[in-house]
Amino acid sequence: QVQLMESGGGLVQPGGSLRLSCAASGSIASIYGMGWFRQVPGKQRELVATITSGGMTSYADSVKGRFTISRDNAENTVYLQMNSLKPEDTAIYYCHADRNILSVLTQKGDYWGQGTQVTVSS
Repeated sequence: QVQLMESGGGLVQPGGSLRLSCAASGSIASIYGMGWFRQVPGKQRELVATITSGGMTSYADSVKGRFTISRDNAENTVYLQMNSLKPEDTAIYYCHADRNILSVLTQKGDYWGQGTQVTVSS
């Protein structure tokens, strides 16, 4: 089974930057779609960004121009570079993956990480 592990979260001041990483292990040969989602307690989980194995990306309107998703297929890792962070970016960020990118986009993929906390505050 595929295992996902997020890292890179923490506390940062508004306007600062963080880079999240999601490392995949296990039987990952068929994992073509990966993405990042975030959730605040009491709120629905929402899409942040997704990427296919071929490098096609999508972003939530709220993060376009500030966040960049990328992946290193050789290292089996997906990244989220977050710049110009705002307090409203505060959330738990989850890595999500599936062989089908559409399943990831609709949050119906097979694999989820445990999440990493991002807090943007002065």
